[in-house]
Amino acid sequence: MTEIQRLLTETINDLNAREKRDNKPRFSISFIRKHPGLFLAMYAALLATLAVMLLSETLVDSVWLLVVLFVVFNVFFFFDVNPRYRYEDIDVLDFRVCYNGEWYNTRFVPGQLIDNILHSPSVAAQEKEKLQKMVATKGELSFYDVFTLSRTAG
Repeated sequence: MTEIQRLLTETINDLNAREKRDNKPRFSISFIRKHPGLFLAMYAALLATLAVMLLSETLVDSVWLLVVLFVVFNVFFFFDVNPRYRYEDIDVLDFRVCYNGEWYNTRFVPGQLIDNILHSPSVAAQEKEKLQKMVATKGELSFYDVFTLSRTAG
């Protein structure tokens, strides 16, 4: 592992710890805050469906199934999962992209990482020069930008 890879991995691990990115589901009412109309519509639809089922001679016995399915389905909306960022996922296009997106293209690295790379005695002058050129050209660098630098290093 090159010094750039080590510093990048260290930054990713720090970001995971600070943002509690651990792949664990956490109870949250953010769904209600973000989509209050949809939340109310779902419950209105449930009540309308329950009324129809209770008034129907053939469906009245399966009301319990509707209630169970509705509760199980709605519980899903009350949990948020913060996916863990991993160095190994950078530049990998597979099923995980559906889960956590291409975060490495949209998240910018902290300035501290760039400073650490530029001041590290273990990073070759050529890589430092490439990094300075990238910063001058793009301004802010994404994790993918630094990853490409680490792939050309060592």
